[in-house]
Parts: sequence; C-alpha cells; structure tokens
Amino acid sequence: MLMEKDEVEPDSITLATVLPPCGELSAFSVGKRIHEIIKRKNMCPNLLLENALMDMYASCGCLKDAREIFDLMSARDVISWTSIISAYGKHGHGREAVDLFEKMLGQGLEPDSIAFVAVLAACSHAGLLADGKHYFDSMTSRYHIIPKAEHYTCMVDLLGRAGCINEAYDFITTMLIEPNERVWGALLQACRIHSNMDIGLVAADNLFSLVPEQTGYYVLLSNMYARAGRWADVTSVRSVMVNKGIKKFPGTSIVELGDQVHTFHIGDRCHPQSEMIYHKLDELLGKIRGMGYNPEVEATLHDVEEEDKEDHLSVHSEKLAIAFLLLNTSPGTIIRVTMNLRTCSDCHLAAKLISIITCREIVLKDTNRIHHIVQGVCSCGDYW
Repeated sequence: MLMEKDEVEPDSITLATVLPPCGELSAFSVGKRIHEIIKRKNMCPNLLLENALMDMYASCGCLKDAREIFDLMSARDVISWTSIISAYGKHGHGREAVDLFEKMLGQGLEPDSIAFVAVLAACSHAGLLADGKHYFDSMTSRYHIIPKAEHYTCMVDLLGRAGCINEAYDFITTMLIEPNERVWGALLQACRIHSNMDIGLVAADNLFSLVPEQTGYYVLLSNMYARAGRWADVTSVRSVMVNKGIKKFPGTSIVELGDQVHTFHIGDRCHPQSEMIYHKLDELLGKIRGMGYNPEVEATLHDVEEEDKEDHLSVHSEKLAIAFLLLNTSPGTIIRVTMNLRTCSDCHLAAKLISIITCREIVLKDTNRIHHIVQGVCSCGDYW
C-alpha cells in the first residue's frame, strides 16, 4: 500500500513475495487486489507468480480459484503440482489430491520431499490409510528419499486418525530419527479422539519432557481425561498448569470486511456492534435448536453448571465472527473466518446448520485445515 501511495510500480518478484502472507493471514481482499494488478499488467504466464497466486487462493479457502489458476498455467513444475495437491488435501478432498499426485507422476515429474508431505497429509486428512502407506513406502524404496520429521508426523497422524493407535506407537518406535513434539502431538491428538488413555499418557510424558511449557498439549491431555469422565485427573492437569504459570490461549477469530480486519475472542463484548452480534447469534442458535442442535457440553468446564456450559460454547469466537459477517454482508456472500486454534466440534456442527438456514457458504480456516461448508455439508466429511 505504501508503494501504491508513492506510485512505485511493483514487479513480479515483489508481488510474489507479498502473496504468501496474504494466504497465511487469509487477507483475501488484498490477495485479490494483487491478482488484479497482475492481470492489468499482463504479468502472466509467470511460474513464480502463478504458483504464489494458487497458494494464496487455496490458503484463503478458495479452492475453485486455485484450481482455475492451475488449469490455465502454460507450464507447471513440481512446486505447482505440490501446491494444488496440498490445496485439495487441506480442504479434505484426499482422493482428488491422490489423483493429482498420480497425474504429476504421469507427466514424468519426479516428486520431491515436499510433494510427499503434501500427498501424505492429504491421505491423513481424508483417512486414506492404504494410499498413505503406499506413498510412504514408495518415497523411501523407489525415490530413495530419507523421511524427515514432517513425513513421520503425517504417518502417525494418518494411522492415529484411522484408529490404529498401537500401530502408530509402534511406527514411532521404529523411526530413524528422534521423534519430535509434532510426532508425539499427533499421537496424543489421536489418543484423545479414540480415548486411548494408556498410549495417550506415554505421548503426553514425552511431550512434557520435550516442551514442558507448551499450553496446547496440557489442554489436549485435559480434554482426553474429560472425555473419559476422569474429572479428578482434569483438575490435576489444570493445577499443574496453574502452578507452572501456563495459561490456555484464548480462542481468536479474525474476519475481513472491506479493508478492515475484525478480531473476536471468546465471550467478546468489546466490538462496537456487540449488542447486535449477540442478538443475531441468539436468533441463529434458536433456529438451529429447532433443527435438533444441542450444544456438545461433555468436555467443557466440568466444574460449572450445564446451563453455563451451553453459554460458554455459544460465545466461542467463530460463532461471534459468523454472526458479525451475516449482519454486515449481503445475501450470497461467502463467510470466511480464520482461527488461531482448531475449531471445536460444537462450532463445526453449528456452522453446518447455520449454512443451511442462511443459504451461505461458510469457510472456517483453523490451524489444522480448511472447512468449506455448503448447505450443511463440510468438505472435511466430518473426518477431522
């Protein structure tokens, strides 16, 4: 923007440098403006720019636009293919990601280490267990690529999500490198999902040795105990957090409206439109309750009353952000929300039902993946 003010013309390298942060921050409007500049200046075909554009659109939840860029490219390198494979994987379209990987191989391109991370992650997000195992074996035996921590993490995540907890643990014990926090974190997450307390505690012990101050893993362990109804253990974990001065990061959601970015926190009442937002949210929650929605309160703050648990869930940041955008955008506008944490199952369910009653597409981008919801159906296939 300062360059525009000073009437300095950006070149392709400048624009390709600015596009990735637009994707990371979900600054969709800025990314679109850059694309308009590129089109106006006839800067394509340009492999560097096209790859950056594709990645920006995918990171902002615009898979269709990313695919359009990819399809219009006159030349594609391994980076191009990896970007589109990763895009489909993050959106939960694992089968399409695998098909694209096979097409890349059919073009005679040799996948590199990063391309294998993309296809393994896509398999993990979609539960394609056999495909993931095949590609990991192929990477090492056919392409002689030495697995890195990222590849091992994908495999542990793949096995764990599929419920193969013991196999995931055995896989970790045979790793050629020392497992890092992401590997153990993937195992702990899987143990939480599938309520495997024994291996979950092993994963937690390793995590607390590696990263003793990392908030997220204490919260994961606490949630695992809560799901099992072991409230004394939940209290114990939270006491450890208090004694160590470890605080849970508050859930934060950001949205774009025009050229402004709006930030919401759980229970936030600081926004100028706060009263209208809460009124809109009450209206939405009332309507989806009529569709059978019941707040998922099992693992929420065991030491408060049931009614308070529901109130706590109802003011999660992503719900407030969705209500705000519904108030301030015209019918048919896609709702885009970016979060600093993994979205909870209750907000995911609420967003699906809200998409039905409002006839809006809702894109929730959390730290793990992108949920593209259309008429009550999420691209993740509820496998997350």
